[in-house]
Amino acid sequence: MPPPSRRTRTFAFLAVLVVLLSVGAVVAVREGRAPGLLPERSWGPWTDGGIEGWSAHVRVNTWGDAAQADIHFGKAEDLTLHAYGKTARTTSMMQPTVFTLTPDGRLTARRLPAP
Repeated sequence: MPPPSRRTRTFAFLAVLVVLLSVGAVVAVREGRAPGLLPERSWGPWTDGGIEGWSAHVRVNTWGDAAQADIHFGKAEDLTLHAYGKTARTTSMMQPTVFTLTPDGRLTARRLPAP
C-alpha cells in the first residue's frame, strides 16, 4: 500500500485542527471564559431587586457559567459586575459596601465598618 499523499496528510491535519478549535471554543463558552462569544439571546431576563438599600439588576447566561449585575444607589453611584466563569467583587465608594456576584447569579452585599 503506498503512503498517503501530501494532500491527504494536509487535509487530515486541517480537519483535526478544526475539530480541536471547535471543541476549545465550546468549552470556553460553557465555562464562561469567553463572554464575547455569548450571543445576546443566550442571556436570561434581568431580575430586579434590592440589596442593602441599593437597587440591583441581575441576569444569568443559559449557555455558560456567566452572570452580569448592574447595581445603583440612586443617581449617586453605579456599579457593574461581570462573573464570567469566576466570582466577581467590587466595593462601592459612597457607602463602603462589598458586592459579590457568582457565575450562577447570586448577588451578596456586606457593609464595611465606618472608618
